[in-house]
Amino acid sequence: MKKLYFSTLFLAGIFANAGAQTITLNCESSASSQSTSNNRNYDIARCFSFTNVTYTSNDEINGNYSTTHSSVSTSVTANCIKSPWFKPNAGNITLKTKLSNDNGTTRTLAIGYIPYSASAALKEGTRVEFYTYAFNTSNNDVQNLTIPVPSAIAGSGLPYKIMFSFLGSGSSSKIMMDDCVMPGTYWADPSNSCYPLSVIADADSDGVADGDDAYPADATRAYNNWYPAATYGTLMFEDLWPATGDYDFNDLVIDYRYNLVTNASNKVVEMKSKFVTRAIGASFHNGFAFQLNGLVPSKVTAVSGTRNFGAAWISNASNGCENGQTYANIIVYDDAQQVLPSPGGSGTNVILTNPYVTPDTTSVTVTFTTTSGQMINLGDVVFNPYIIVDQTRGKEVHLPDFVPTTKASTSYFGVDQDNTIPASNRYYKTVNNLPWALNVTSSILYMHTINDFVTGYLHFAEWAQSSGASYTDWYSNTAAGYRDNTKLYIR
Repeated sequence: MKKLYFSTLFLAGIFANAGAQTITLNCESSASSQSTSNNRNYDIARCFSFTNVTYTSNDEINGNYSTTHSSVSTSVTANCIKSPWFKPNAGNITLKTKLSNDNGTTRTLAIGYIPYSASAALKEGTRVEFYTYAFNTSNNDVQNLTIPVPSAIAGSGLPYKIMFSFLGSGSSSKIMMDDCVMPGTYWADPSNSCYPLSVIADADSDGVADGDDAYPADATRAYNNWYPAATYGTLMFEDLWPATGDYDFNDLVIDYRYNLVTNASNKVVEMKSKFVTRAIGASFHNGFAFQLNGLVPSKVTAVSGTRNFGAAWISNASNGCENGQTYANIIVYDDAQQVLPSPGGSGTNVILTNPYVTPDTTSVTVTFTTTSGQMINLGDVVFNPYIIVDQTRGKEVHLPDFVPTTKASTSYFGVDQDNTIPASNRYYKTVNNLPWALNVTSSILYMHTINDFVTGYLHFAEWAQSSGASYTDWYSNTAAGYRDNTKLYIR
């Protein structure tokens, strides 16, 4: 057990500073039990550390003492001061510095931050330099420096140390420092070898505490980002586009949920999707796919879980994306009839008198590049689901105002009831704004076959015709007059 030189009252005062919003080093003893004669013990007790750095009253910068070092070196670890662990806030580090005299070849103050690392010696990760000040060696006037706290650590909620290194070559002048102020919350524990007050368990050393890390043993993954956030959403498609046809929206009914997995820097690593095929009210053999709008195929490294039942129109690259597309397209399956076969009669799970078929779940994982500078941001992934009608690759049906893929045929635009106008960014809507595909961020009921959708969801037309302004909860059953359950498939 190490010998304690300071009173319990003094240590209690240190812990009382744990919530302080600045960390200061002014080289002046402020505890009544301390000598004022070149004594660093007070600051060492506050968890500052000094390597070949002493206090001097010779030509001090301010007050009675300033720091100085005992040798000249170009090594960042030879003459240095490390702050206590603290959680930096946004703002500026300020300090005063000067040379002890006006000789020397080079003199530089180099400042870096040290992250916490559970597996490293002294729990100190690799120093990251963020500021240098080169002195004019013929001038030993006091310099007042203002250094912004790096955005990478400001407000992160994680503990860091700031390391001040005094570098030089030639002659004997020393770099002096005083009145250093750093914005942040003191987070060191003097009674526990000056480690952080609460040591962060971070098994994979990615900078995310295990308690906050969904993948604590995987440094490439940290967070789950679910959509919809709490449950499955529903996609519904009408496959008679560009005609409205029976408009029952049960030609393909899919519940979906996806998870964008991000790393500690919130860059997307992979997309894990589940597609639950619930019903097929179509005689067509429709495929189901999605495009990641704006994302070039080269950003994808692999795709797994898709299902190909032998469609000749599918041509995929080695990474699993469809060939010949401007943006990444994933064919989830080529034929819904093979995924959820009919038990006999017309369709699957659309007529109550027919046998019920358990919905089928297809799980698809898209892995993205982890190459530095090539990783993608969370907001860059825009999910654009669509069907491919009856094995005709160019006949795509998308959500309203979602762009078609490069392989979509424009010959269907403006035909029958379609009022697509690409120049106006208008897609897959009638002149009255009725769509051919729907996305609802909860799992909802669908129609019996050949029942017009507006007869089951009584405010749907008003919602669509208002471009989503009216009856935003058209699919709910929160009030009388919203649904006619006799038209919906309820078992």
